[in-house]
Amino acid sequence: MGAPERFDAPRTGRVAVVTDSTAYLPRRLMDSWQIHQVSLYVGWESDLRPEPEFEDLDAFYKRLHDSPLLPTTSQPSVGDFLACYQPLLRMGADVVSIHIAAGLSGTCQSAREAAGIAAGEGHAGRVEVLDGETGAGGLGCLVLAAAGLAQDGATLDVVIDAVRQARTSLDIWFCLETLEYLRRGGRIGAAQAMVGTALKVKPILTFGKEIAPVGRVRTHKRAFERMVAYLRELHDRGATDWIVQHAQEPGDAQRLVSEGTAIFGSAPLFCTEVGPVLGAHLGSGLLVGGMTR
Repeated sequence: MGAPERFDAPRTGRVAVVTDSTAYLPRRLMDSWQIHQVSLYVGWESDLRPEPEFEDLDAFYKRLHDSPLLPTTSQPSVGDFLACYQPLLRMGADVVSIHIAAGLSGTCQSAREAAGIAAGEGHAGRVEVLDGETGAGGLGCLVLAAAGLAQDGATLDVVIDAVRQARTSLDIWFCLETLEYLRRGGRIGAAQAMVGTALKVKPILTFGKEIAPVGRVRTHKRAFERMVAYLRELHDRGATDWIVQHAQEPGDAQRLVSEGTAIFGSAPLFCTEVGPVLGAHLGSGLLVGGMTR
């Protein structure tokens, strides 16, 4: 997506920030804010690959739509996390590692096991793993909040407290074309109650400790209008940061960026496409959210 991104240039800090690939942050922001990423895996049958290797998202979503089999997704291994943590600890950094909700993935568990191993190796720094209790753009918001504080020289405890506080004011909604992928992938959570009535409606859900329903509309047009109304609601509630993400909806995403920029008077933190791991469970749709800092 060609939407503007809103974040200033970083300064050197001493807390390293780690996240996983399901935040779908723009590479430019990750590089400039020195955010480290550990990838989840996705693929069909036995061909599991790190998520970033699926560079052609159009091809991935076409296969998702056409294939009778859902792709398999898998959390990073303990070894993947150690390979990320150990060099940072050797350089004397503390590490805050912020990840997709534990209720949706075992990623936090792998990270905590790796942190425990690293702690036994006698490094001066420590690793703190935080359950973001969200995913996708919501996770990205928390990670950017942590990165900003880290680059300002905040201590690990200050960064941890700020991320936990930020989570209390974070809200992410999304609308999907269908609940079928969530149902088949077993990640449907409280939205299960909508399955029997959702064949002819567009579900609107929230992304937290689990995926839960907040409403439904009957047409694609009404779903887009509800996302715009939700951006107004976020603004009225005092949100200072907002994001847009999409899965195979670039036109609607760009329109939503334009609507949101008019509402907030500023560009979103970022606008990106949801990648294969969450795309495998969500299918196509739009996702928006915001938080007060």
